[in-house]
Amino acid sequence: MNQILLITDGCSNVGESPVTAAAQAFAEGITVNVAGVVDDGTIGELGAREISEIARAGGGMSRIVTSRQLSQTVQMMTRQTVAGTIRQAVNTELKQLFGLDSVGALPPAKRAEVVKVMDELEETSELRVALLIDTSASMKPKLHAVEDAIRDLALSLQARTGRSAVAVFHYPGEYGHLPCALDCDWTADAGRLPLLFSRIRMKGTTPTGPALMQVVDFYRETCGKIKSELVDTPPSKRGDAGEVRSDYVV
Repeated sequence: MNQILLITDGCSNVGESPVTAAAQAFAEGITVNVAGVVDDGTIGELGAREISEIARAGGGMSRIVTSRQLSQTVQMMTRQTVAGTIRQAVNTELKQLFGLDSVGALPPAKRAEVVKVMDELEETSELRVALLIDTSASMKPKLHAVEDAIRDLALSLQARTGRSAVAVFHYPGEYGHLPCALDCDWTADAGRLPLLFSRIRMKGTTPTGPALMQVVDFYRETCGKIKSELVDTPPSKRGDAGEVRSDYVV
């Protein structure tokens, strides 16, 4: 199962629409979840609206949280997406085989057996989570909360029985021709992730759409190649970071 977990305060302002990009990701089998850490006022309202639209288009969920709630929310969304994907697959099979709409339509004994299998699949299925972190200037006060959330997510994935891996991106990228930067290729080593934050500089615009598409490209190139060690794989190039999509800048 493949996920993109976007952490942002919304209000993208460069490049293609992040809603369109999220829909493209979902069409390719990648669920997009969004954890929003927004500010008060009009800009916060715009950001919250965009966050909701991105998650809806990406087949995932969105949550607006405070910095203190971010870590727990990131873990919760990751697990709920796994459970939801498994539930949807099981319901599809039941519909095709028996004409039933859901697990709840099974007799109690059979329902208990199926639920047990679903619970096991939640822990044993292979899972990839690509974290995409908004590091535009407005996110600077929230970076410590993001760091804690990523570390805790990696530790929770390590505790799963199934094979799990995390990749980390931040945007905007360090160079003008890339909307986002790959900080860590697929890894199962949670100890590596806190080291990433010493290299991140909070700056610039918010190219959320192009960044999402760059992560989709990364999935295309690396799917099935999860490694337990850091691999120096350059991210793919996509889009023009100078293309302005909207007239508000955060």
